Formats: sequence, structure tokens, C-alpha cells
Amino acid sequence: MKPADRDTPAQHVRVPLRPARLRPVWLVVGLLAVVGSLVVGVSVGPVNLPPTGVARELVSLLPWVDLDSGLSERQQALLLELRLPRVVLGLLVGGLLALAGACYQGVFRNPLADPHLLGVAAGAGLGVTAVITLRRSGGGAATGALPFGTPLAAFVGAIAAVTMTYALASRGGDRAPSTLILSGVAVSAFLAAGQTFLMQRDADAIREVYSWLLGRLGTAGWRDVLLVLPYAIVTAAVVLLHRRDLDVLSVGDAEASALGLDPQRTRYLLTAAASLGTAAAVSVSGLIGFVGIIVPHTVRLLAGVGYRTILPVSALVGGAFLVLADLVARTAAAPAEVPIGVVTAFLGAPFFVLVLRTSTAARS
Repeated sequence: MKPADRDTPAQHVRVPLRPARLRPVWLVVGLLAVVGSLVVGVSVGPVNLPPTGVARELVSLLPWVDLDSGLSERQQALLLELRLPRVVLGLLVGGLLALAGACYQGVFRNPLADPHLLGVAAGAGLGVTAVITLRRSGGGAATGALPFGTPLAAFVGAIAAVTMTYALASRGGDRAPSTLILSGVAVSAFLAAGQTFLMQRDADAIREVYSWLLGRLGTAGWRDVLLVLPYAIVTAAVVLLHRRDLDVLSVGDAEASALGLDPQRTRYLLTAAASLGTAAAVSVSGLIGFVGIIVPHTVRLLAGVGYRTILPVSALVGGAFLVLADLVARTAAAPAEVPIGVVTAFLGAPFFVLVLRTSTAARS
């Protein structure tokens, strides 16, 4: 039994076990954020499109709806073939990263847990790098031909990374948040060395891998959206169906077991689901950090601490956040484009420091 489990009296577990249900207002806020970011994301760019016409064109995509948007054929092609798939991919990737971050924080009972900081993204990155170098060397034609080859390799790397991080942090029984993060940094450095080794073996892959490592949505098309969509559905379904279990885990393993929940099985299942979502996101967008820190903590601060609220709202707000971050990335230095990972790191680094200080103060 963990020390945290012995310190939690069984007679006091009823309060946190019945968190407030998801209030419709926060679901509406999340949906409005998604819709707003969608319209803004497809309207603004080197060639601005009229927001009203964009909104009417998007509504006309719904079944049995036929509206005249007033957009020219060129504007419609720009909207539907270039900007819309990029924005939809941003919604999926941002939602997956935020959902995974919130899930990891509940599974490990650690406010600093995040796909990027736990080494999960680095593990997925190593898997994708292996696929890229293998394909470019000519030995991985079969792997490159499979639509699920890259996400599968990223998933294997992600699971290996989170297992290594958790095992390293658990040695000696020290479960402080800083210990888990330091373990994640160590694992990330080890996996980054593996990436460098693979890239040095195939110099032609360096440019492609380096561009991917910085994070980007610029080459997104409907193929990328269709590739990541099944993984997003599976991840969201598993995590959201177990959102109450995360509230139960927060009171300790002994009390969770007394209530009929298998803590280890639940952790394994949710860790696998969150890692699958992270791997799918990383495989199409590269390494985009701090989304899993910024969004869940902001939602927790505004909407409450229950995972019934945190998980679905984080998924919605995370998608909107990444779409707006991508908008900044492609307009801040136009006509050049800043890697989206740079934008999220610029916002996330000070936010991480704030969360770290708050977490340290709470433990003192």
C-alpha cells in the first residue's frame, strides 16, 4: 500500500467521490470556443476570407442545408481544400493532447504530468523517426504503405517511454511531482539520443525529421485528418467513459479498491488510451509541447476539479487553443511560418513554472 493510501481515512472519501456533474454552461463554452476558433482559423491568412461568407459556407456543409455563401470558386477551394483540413486537424491534435494531459494528471495524481514532460511525446517521436528513416532508406516500403504504420510505431514508442518514466520515478518510493518530471526529462534525453543516432545514419532524413520535431500543421490535408480520426475516437471514448474512475483514484488506491475499482487495471487502461491519443497526434503534427499543461489547469481553475468536467471541456478547449496557436504561427512572421511548437513553448514555459511553484508551495 502506498503512503498516500494509508494517510486517507476511509470515512472521508465520500466528499470527493461525488464531484459536481458537468454543468451545461461549460460544455457550451467549450463548443463556442471550438466554433469560434474554427471560423477565425479558416478566415484569417495571407488571403483573408469574409467571416460571414465562411460561416455560411461551413453551415452549407451540413446535410440538407444549402446556403449561398457568396464566396468565389477560388475562395471556396482555398477554404475547403487548404484551410479547413488544417484547422480540423488542429482541433483533433489539440483536443487529444489536452485530453491526454488531463488523463495523465489524474492517473499519476500529479499536476505536472503532461505528454511532453513525461517523455511520451519523445517516445512517439522516436517511433516516427524510425519509420521515416526506414522508409527513406528503402527498407520500409511495406511500413510506409500501411496507413496505420506511423501511428502504430509512435504508440509503441509512447508506451515504452511512459513505462520507463513511471518505473524510474517509482524507485525509492519518492512520488513527488518533481521526481516524475525529472524522470521524464531523463527518459526524453535518452530517447532524443536515439533519434539523433537514427538521423545521423540517414543524412537525407535530417531535414524532414527536424521539420517534424518542431511541430507543424502546414502540410496537413484531409488524408491526415482521416488518419488520426479513428485514434481520436477510440481515445476519447475510453477516457471519457472512465472519467469518474479518475475521481475515485484521486482519494487513494485502498479506498478505490474498497469501492470496487481495480486501481492498477484502471491506470494501465487509461495510460494506454492517453498514450494512443498522444501517439496519433504526434505522428501527424510532430512534437507540440505544453498543451497538456496549459489547458487542463486553466479548465480546472475556472470550471472545477472534477474530472467529469475537466476531461470533456479540456478536449474542446484544447482543440480551440491549438487552432489559435497555429493562427499565430502562420501570421506572426508572414509570409514565413513559425513552427507551432515554438508558439506553444513560448506560452507554456512560464505557465509550467507557475504550476511548478504552486505545486511546490502546496506540498510545503
